[in-house]
Amino acid sequence: MPDFLDNFADTTKDGKPAFSNSRSGTIVGLLSIGTLIGALAAGPIADRIGRRFSIIFWNIIFCVGVIVQIATTTKWYQIAIGRWVAGLGVGGLSVLTPLYMSETAPRQVRGALVSCYQLFITLGIFVAYCINFGTEKDQSRRAWRLPMGLGFIWPTIMACGILFFPESPRWEFRKGRVAGATNTVSTVYGVHENHPEVVREMREIREKFEAETSGGKWYEMFTAPAMLRRLFIGVALQMLQQLTGSNFFFYYGTSIFVATGINNSFVTSMILGGVNFGTTFFGLYVVEKFGRRKSLIVGGFWMFVCFMVFASVGHFALDQNVPQNTPGAGTAMIVFACLFIAGFASTWGPLIWCVVGELYPSRYRARSMAMATASNWIWNFLISFFTPYITGAIDYRYGYVFASMCFTGAVFTWFFVCESQGRTLEEIDTMYVAGVKPWKSSKWVPPEGVPTKESPEERQEVVDEQ
Repeated sequence: MPDFLDNFADTTKDGKPAFSNSRSGTIVGLLSIGTLIGALAAGPIADRIGRRFSIIFWNIIFCVGVIVQIATTTKWYQIAIGRWVAGLGVGGLSVLTPLYMSETAPRQVRGALVSCYQLFITLGIFVAYCINFGTEKDQSRRAWRLPMGLGFIWPTIMACGILFFPESPRWEFRKGRVAGATNTVSTVYGVHENHPEVVREMREIREKFEAETSGGKWYEMFTAPAMLRRLFIGVALQMLQQLTGSNFFFYYGTSIFVATGINNSFVTSMILGGVNFGTTFFGLYVVEKFGRRKSLIVGGFWMFVCFMVFASVGHFALDQNVPQNTPGAGTAMIVFACLFIAGFASTWGPLIWCVVGELYPSRYRARSMAMATASNWIWNFLISFFTPYITGAIDYRYGYVFASMCFTGAVFTWFFVCESQGRTLEEIDTMYVAGVKPWKSSKWVPPEGVPTKESPEERQEVVDEQ
């Protein structure tokens, strides 16, 4: 996009426009800093004004950031500030979207629905790549303003659409709106309010609420039963999702595609983005068919193998100075890059949002998810900022670092993550509080305090209380 370079880039010694590391780092980094702040702020705001209105608020913030960027003509720092403001909205929504979905969705399909969050992220990335490809040859300001301006469409749809959705039943119950919470649960299950499934879930919500309110302030999230361990699990999983190295392929994609004759970086991005989006659909099936633990463990080992091959071929076989001289190596790397992306998109991409959304009790869920999501954005920033320097020093051997983290992620899941497939959020909370061994969690049976069925007398008792 020549106009963007002419207006916002530095001037090199030979008089040509190009972004310096400091300027590009500032523009990229401020978005990540904004997402970090937005993620941390989202939890307290959501607890105070509710999930729905918080989603509307952060969409408005994102739109303000887009306006700041589009309004500039020659000031690069206005682009950077606009990205920071937009990042606030992205960070807030990265907490609230999976939070709202996990608290509202029926337990039987909760994993697939929360995983749709990642699916539509990949769709957005792919669409953005296609739009950029379509405008790259435009010599006017429309080339970069059009992709930015289209960013108004999605937050507008989301902010308006959420008005037609009910509030989270867990949040409503905590605010004393029992009838509204019951109505929401019955609506999402598609059954009458007296249905055993609705009565069961409302009973569990009430019992957990009574147990949680016997405590003190919000900062007891660090001292409440099994909470410190779960905070560690959530933060670690979000960190490991970034350290799988999925973005590494987008950094190095251009050079390996050059080896096969594809020189256009926009085409490269569309190919990788298309694989990423298409294979995420499989993740919606995986999460409910095989569960969380098995999928994350197998996915971790799959990505480990792909990265080991990719890094080895890149370092030992690819001609890094003239990639066209080694088309075979380039083809092999493209194949394993796509295999890695397929593994990530069907396991660690969507499932981490699902698992983190299920980890915490209602009282601390928003703030805990905010902390975990902040970890994701911190490592996103660190990887994007330091990758150019690291790859410049050790080239494709950088892939060995990510391979080791993929292996670590699989082992971490085995020892720390309980299977939550088909369970209510209250059952999952009980499982962690009771100290169930993760490798035995798939066969765990809820104690009597978290019933799976109620007698007609018990169901009528709950209905009368509501």
